[in-house]
Amino acid sequence: MDRAVQSFIACYPGIFYVPGNSAIMRHSLRRTLVHSVILLSKNGITLKILMIQDIIDRIRDELGKTFNNLFHWFEIDDKLLDHIPANGGWAIRQILEHISLTNHFLLILIRKGTMKSIEIANNTEYSSLLIDYDLDWEKLKMIGEHRSFEWNRPGHMEPTSEILLIEVKEKLFEQKHECLSLLSQVPNGEGVLYKTMMSVNNLGKIDVYHYIYFLVQHINRHLMQMKKIKYEFIAKE
Repeated sequence: MDRAVQSFIACYPGIFYVPGNSAIMRHSLRRTLVHSVILLSKNGITLKILMIQDIIDRIRDELGKTFNNLFHWFEIDDKLLDHIPANGGWAIRQILEHISLTNHFLLILIRKGTMKSIEIANNTEYSSLLIDYDLDWEKLKMIGEHRSFEWNRPGHMEPTSEILLIEVKEKLFEQKHECLSLLSQVPNGEGVLYKTMMSVNNLGKIDVYHYIYFLVQHINRHLMQMKKIKYEFIAKE
């Protein structure tokens, strides 16, 4: 084993070394499990810390938990579902439809971004783009805070109240599984290669991983809204 490799591994307890053309390791960093790779080249050793697997795992976990929290709202009674809040906003039934509509249009962009990313990855050496790559977690977390900023939504994402609740729930199940499927199609960082404009909160151009996490945070935003409606409803009972 090269001395440089030995020195690197010595700095990170728990690394697993695989001899040959590459060394594949795991170590604890930022209190999370981070997958790291040492790439060996003819000119020497290039150390590339790839955090992408940890990022994907976090997105997948939060996506699953968020959708599961969302499905609980389909179990409430009709009186709460149809309660119009004091501010004249949407009832919970309408919010659930809005979430499915928004997911629909976000997934059009995520689907396209995933396909484009895979195409680019097949013809591009992109490992250098993964060095120090991370999501803008804090900025995206703001999306999940209800009323954290003014959000002017387009008309085609407004609920119609014409779709049965069971149909909304079925659509959300499909959307959850499609998100997980798309995420699994870009497991090695391919998702960083294609960006699409996101005007909400001045996010600018964001990649596939950011878009999927945006979808998750948009749901969280409305989960918070529905909780507020529930508290108001209970207070009036």
